[in-house]
Amino acid sequence: MRNRLWTGAASLVLTATVAVTAGCGNKNDNGAAAATNGAAATAKATASASAPASGSSSASTAPDGKVKKIVVGTGTQFPKVAFLDDKGKLTGFDVELVKKIDERLPGYEFDLQTMDFSNLLLSLETKKIDFVAHEMEKNPEREAKYLFNKEAYAHWRNKIIVAKDNDSIKSLDDLVGKKVLTGATSAEAQILENYNKDHDKKINIVYQSGAANDTVSQVATGRVDAIIGADFTLSLIDPESKLKTVGDDLSEADILFVFRKDDPESQQLADDIDTAIKELKADGTLGSLSKEWLGQDFTANISK
Repeated sequence: MRNRLWTGAASLVLTATVAVTAGCGNKNDNGAAAATNGAAATAKATASASAPASGSSSASTAPDGKVKKIVVGTGTQFPKVAFLDDKGKLTGFDVELVKKIDERLPGYEFDLQTMDFSNLLLSLETKKIDFVAHEMEKNPEREAKYLFNKEAYAHWRNKIIVAKDNDSIKSLDDLVGKKVLTGATSAEAQILENYNKDHDKKINIVYQSGAANDTVSQVATGRVDAIIGADFTLSLIDPESKLKTVGDDLSEADILFVFRKDDPESQQLADDIDTAIKELKADGTLGSLSKEWLGQDFTANISK
């Protein structure tokens, strides 16, 4: 049996709601908006994974026949998706999914490395990591720069999130002149930035820049007027139900892993991961992981 060590440098002070901004792609560990920005201090989080199951999928190996090590970038501040539990263990939906995929691909050995959400794509570009696992949604801006695998593992719908007693905001137009908190480089930030590009009257975008674990509080107390987040994130960051979603869906997208573009090895890795995801869908593992970590099966509505 092959044992794996899952390691990563982690910031322990980042805001849990950046998670709301991941855009999963994004949110700071946002990224939905998965949450998103970073803190300077880092710490290591470790966890062990079991050996690959018998009969698992075949995968590419290095030219010398050895197992190929793959560095996977993720975060620690996205509740239930990629976070440190009360024992300091890195876990969550995306983390556990990566481990399941690794079990299916004996030709690879995945090494999870954690960092601020805002550094994930830059680390991919500079080859510090080989792919990003942080609820990253596919949008035109990202697709122009990065490679996505084809087999989605979740589906997001982004909405406006406001305080429970706020009845004045229903749409992006209602946010003109108001403060909206988001994470830099997140898909949610892209929605706001695109709106401002197309309108003379602007939304006041407030970029979350790190060490404040108070996003829910900022919205509930009126320090900011709203955030944008994926549909499943609200219950994860707001267990006391101080906030609510309003209006129509602002966007929806399949959630995928992100790789370097125009790179044959990245393409092969993405193809192999797609094979493993198909197996995990077929045997019910993917849906079970979503229910366990996200509260319901957010893989059931994946676009075909």
